[in-house]
Amino acid sequence: MLVRSWNLFHGNTVPPQRRAFLDEMLRLATEDDPDVLCVQEVPAWALGRFTAGDVAARPALGPLPSTAGLGRRLTDLHHGWLRSAFAGQANAMIVAPRHRVLAHTQLTLNPRRFRDAQARRLGLGIVTRLAWGKERRVVQAVRIAAADGRTFLVANLHCTGFADRRLAEAETFRAAWFATSTALPGDVVVLAGDFNLTAASGALRDLASPAWGFSHAGPGIDHVLVRGAAPGETRTWPPERRRYLGRLLSDHAPVEVDVA
Repeated sequence: MLVRSWNLFHGNTVPPQRRAFLDEMLRLATEDDPDVLCVQEVPAWALGRFTAGDVAARPALGPLPSTAGLGRRLTDLHHGWLRSAFAGQANAMIVAPRHRVLAHTQLTLNPRRFRDAQARRLGLGIVTRLAWGKERRVVQAVRIAAADGRTFLVANLHCTGFADRRLAEAETFRAAWFATSTALPGDVVVLAGDFNLTAASGALRDLASPAWGFSHAGPGIDHVLVRGAAPGETRTWPPERRRYLGRLLSDHAPVEVDVA
């Protein structure tokens, strides 16, 4: 079972261009037929391309709600400058058709009550509290019956990026709890996505302890963690593998793990 994760940067390149390269990214990420592709920072208008998609930040015109279609038209003016300003963003997965999707659910990682409780526990200041509530973050979970007879619960997360990494750590624990409590006995649990945390994080070290039972994190801030099966080494794509017509696709590299 090959599980791959990629933050798509709203289809942008490095440096950002006027047009988006989302279709090229998805063709590149699926051309070798991975079993599960987990992606983050997907424009809301693109969710029809995926097996499962969950909107985190909804399309908006400033403080006013908007639509995915209008968000796309406005963003087409200059994808590099506007990114998610109007289009919103989502987490999404593509599951290979040889596997069967049994269930799909999602959880908000930073709801108000959770933020308030964690802010009191961590002693967060007003600036950090306001930053944490600026953008909704979600984890989505898809339960899969694999072609080899095993069942997998794959959770795809995108944690808050902020200087105080305790915010991302709190969301990571919430996502791990959600994944393990949603899984059924015998499921292999995979927790993948943009954690905004490196392997030095206390949260990722805790998840690799016997109490949680996940595999160790790889390099960078994007990870694929596995519980209940033997994972291979984390592989991070080299820059040349994600170049398209001389452009570097996304500000993140795809990461992947083979689950034996």
